Amino acid sequence: MSVVVNLGAFGWRRFVMTHDGRLRLHLQRVLRAPRSVVFRALTEPQELAKWWGPDGFAIPSVESDLRPGGSYRVAMQPPEGDRFYLVGEFLEVDPPEHLSYTFRWEDPDPEDQETMVALSLRDIDGTRAELVLSQGDFATERRQALHVEGWTQSLNKLEELMSSAASA
Repeated sequence: MSVVVNLGAFGWRRFVMTHDGRLRLHLQRVLRAPRSVVFRALTEPQELAKWWGPDGFAIPSVESDLRPGGSYRVAMQPPEGDRFYLVGEFLEVDPPEHLSYTFRWEDPDPEDQETMVALSLRDIDGTRAELVLSQGDFATERRQALHVEGWTQSLNKLEELMSSAASA
């Protein structure tokens, strides 16, 4: 199933969700930065903290051992409520083209299960990069929808950050 959505100032975006018995998400963006810069934003803790998480969330800390088999832990502070943590293991690290890792919440919701995130970057004329993100399999459509919303808001912030850097 493919859906095209108008995100206002961020333009039109295509979201593809596959329902073949498995719940997955697939998002694409073209970012105004070389893929090496985007890869750093995806992997360096101080850069990741600038754009990660839904609107209104703060990222107080990011721990990362960026290598296959290495782990990561991201502290997420919602506008209201208790801090919680995202953790996982890096599966593939191939700068600046590809990154994949497991994704799970510490103290998960009963509807949560560990998923796998894959990020691919394609160079566009040396000044832009296409980011393709896929994640799955989700336990429920409700959890899938929450991740679509969270990733959309996060990628909006990443897109803004990359555009600001390109203008500077």
